[in-house]
Amino acid sequence: MKRPHFSCLALVTFLGVVALMTAASLHADEAAPIYVKQIPAGYRDWKLISVAREEGTLDDIRAVLGNDEAIKAYREAKAFPDGTIIVRIAWSFDASKENNESFARFLGHPVDRQSFVAGARKNGIQFMVKDSKKYAATGGWGYAQFDDGKPADDTVMKACFPCHQEIKERDYVFTHYAQ
Repeated sequence: MKRPHFSCLALVTFLGVVALMTAASLHADEAAPIYVKQIPAGYRDWKLISVAREEGTLDDIRAVLGNDEAIKAYREAKAFPDGTIIVRIAWSFDASKENNESFARFLGHPVDRQSFVAGARKNGIQFMVKDSKKYAATGGWGYAQFDDGKPADDTVMKACFPCHQEIKERDYVFTHYAQ
């Protein structure tokens, strides 16, 4: 009477172990994700690293901000530690009619392309998140772009690391610290 009970328990245990091992082996073959799927909280309050102007197809002006880990690494000229997050926010590069009119009055002649300002937001927001284990396949960095608060699709994201590979010697980071 106890023998069938024990056999049933042994069979259930065996099947459970097989199921767990199968699930674990399936996950072991999966590559770690290289894309960040959540917007880091508080990024708009981070410190300025630098600003940049991109011409050509991008045609924008951008601010590059960093969390405390990023700023410390930049200031100390040290490697970026895990936990570093860098964000790029871009806007259209627009001539300022108001500023140009002021310059024209001051200079005494018409000016239409003297002053430029950040206009409408462009190209969403982009992040680089340093986690050397989680993002080992992409130099220790996870990449993200959010358009209207939603993560960009994988097709867009697949262009990040190949471009950043060009500057591997700088830990895949384009922006220099503006002191």
